[in-house]
Amino acid sequence: MGKKLTFGILRETKIPPDKRVPLTPQQVVEAEKKYPEIEIYVQPSELRCYTNNEYEMAGVKMSQDLSHCDILIGVKEVDKKTFIEDKTYLFFAHVAKKQAHNRAMLQEMMRKKITLIDYEYLTHPEGQRIIAFGHWAGVVGAFNGIRGWGLRSGLFNIKPAHEFHDMAEMYEELKNIKLPPIKILVTGEGRVAGGALQTLNQLNIRKVSVDEFLTQNFNEPVLCQIGPKDYVKRKDGKAFDFEYFVSHPDQHENNFTRFAYVTDMLVTCHYWDNRSPRFLTPDDYKHPNFRIAMIADISCDIDGPLPSTLKSSTIDDPFFGYNRFSGAEDNPFGDDKVVTVMSIDNLPCELPRDSSKDFGRMFVDRVIPHFLNDIEHVIERATILRNGQLTPRYQYLEAYARGE
Repeated sequence: MGKKLTFGILRETKIPPDKRVPLTPQQVVEAEKKYPEIEIYVQPSELRCYTNNEYEMAGVKMSQDLSHCDILIGVKEVDKKTFIEDKTYLFFAHVAKKQAHNRAMLQEMMRKKITLIDYEYLTHPEGQRIIAFGHWAGVVGAFNGIRGWGLRSGLFNIKPAHEFHDMAEMYEELKNIKLPPIKILVTGEGRVAGGALQTLNQLNIRKVSVDEFLTQNFNEPVLCQIGPKDYVKRKDGKAFDFEYFVSHPDQHENNFTRFAYVTDMLVTCHYWDNRSPRFLTPDDYKHPNFRIAMIADISCDIDGPLPSTLKSSTIDDPFFGYNRFSGAEDNPFGDDKVVTVMSIDNLPCELPRDSSKDFGRMFVDRVIPHFLNDIEHVIERATILRNGQLTPRYQYLEAYARGE
């Protein structure tokens, strides 16, 4: 039998630490059984949501030194001091959009002749991603919105998501919550929105149509989900067409402002292109009919569609206030002139065991097969660097990589 393809699971080195894992102990065992051509080693870590003992008890091979492995896999960005020369790495690199804070990491990978594969760009030929944590961002983000409403209103005080053992325990807590007759708006129609709706459904909130949401009052809490067809419209007056919107977001104008006058809690799960119209302007927040009091900004686009997203908040300090009239940061639970904002950008970290298990399921079923036979060029499309050189698909990063 030929040499096996070896994967090494890295300990996470990003600060603040991330407790998620690419594969749970049981999934490591399952993957090696399902694919006899591979072998998996795990680097010990005291920070993971699954302990070293859990891996060892499952019979997983542990090794401090992963230099013998072919592919080194993690979750978040890797500390540049730990890179091993000439190796292949797979993680969420966050460099393909020219993120300035990760330029030095990319430069170090280029110096060390590393091959970099990014989870975010593992896609089917049609473009859909094959692995992601987005669902869990929605699950936790909506929970944080509910928690924020309780703190703002003084009606209830529930503990943060990361203090629960898992999602099941968190959802048990939600069943005890009774919301007043507020209107909750969810933007987006993908995995993130699906996760948010899953959480909101734990409160048995009635879902209403766009027309009902905009025109009616209710004596119970209700929620409404909207997509691009509801929050933008074409400049030429023609009927909305999703494919045209994706290709020509700049040929659309805002149709969201009307929702700001009837919404109490906004839960954002949309994908936003910076060529798209903004949802709201600073002046919209000053309007006397502006009603939004709580924004769970799961999308978290700073300097994006919502002026109130002044920054990314953190798991330890999840909420801040946006003063509608000054545009400045304020007490998150102040008076009506302040909008409470939650804009954590690493929400799945709050439920690391659940989100890791879901991610690992996708890794075993959808990713490993392409390493064994990349007939659909899935790995190739996601390869940003090969032996330290930008691949043709990512040549546009050349000036960024030079520091320009």
